Amino acid sequence: KVNADHWYRTHVNTDMSTKVEAPAVCNSCNSVINGRIVTALNKKWHPEHFTCNTCRKPIDGAKFHQHDGGVHCVPCFAAHHSPRCHGCGEPITDRVIQALGVSWHAHHFVCGGCRKELGGGGFVEQAGRPYCSACYADKFAARCKGCGSPITDKAIIALDAKWHRDCFTCMKCRNPVTDATFSVMDNKPLCGKCA
Repeated sequence: KVNADHWYRTHVNTDMSTKVEAPAVCNSCNSVINGRIVTALNKKWHPEHFTCNTCRKPIDGAKFHQHDGGVHCVPCFAAHHSPRCHGCGEPITDRVIQALGVSWHAHHFVCGGCRKELGGGGFVEQAGRPYCSACYADKFAARCKGCGSPITDKAIIALDAKWHRDCFTCMKCRNPVTDATFSVMDNKPLCGKCA
């Protein structure tokens, strides 16, 4: 004699808490997917239906970009949506330097003087071009009347010129002129003792 109750419990799933996986359905064609499944953007696709919005070719591998609600293969994204380097005009697909209101490849964001890479560090802009602080000082900073070198720090303004503090010295004894009042000989300062 077959126990019908036992047979029913062992051959028919009556446990309603157990989930039965629904077959995967392609997000593009709404057909059941048999075989390889591409899972991307929390959706499932036939491999041939997960395609680049630009070139319409299937996206192979795991790398793609999302842009304006669509997916793009790496080459199409670089060609059509990546920022362009101000230095060379080519797409930037790696690290982008944003400076002077434009985008740069790191190796093209260079000093207008010495041509060394500026990276993401400090620079000084002159006429729309970036300069390292040394080149900027050499090319554009005011020059000291005493030594002729660039002034990059505080300066003394006297005798219609700028001076390094250490260069504003008495023309006779070479001691620093620190008083607010001093004498002048041949358009150079004289300390109170030498005047």
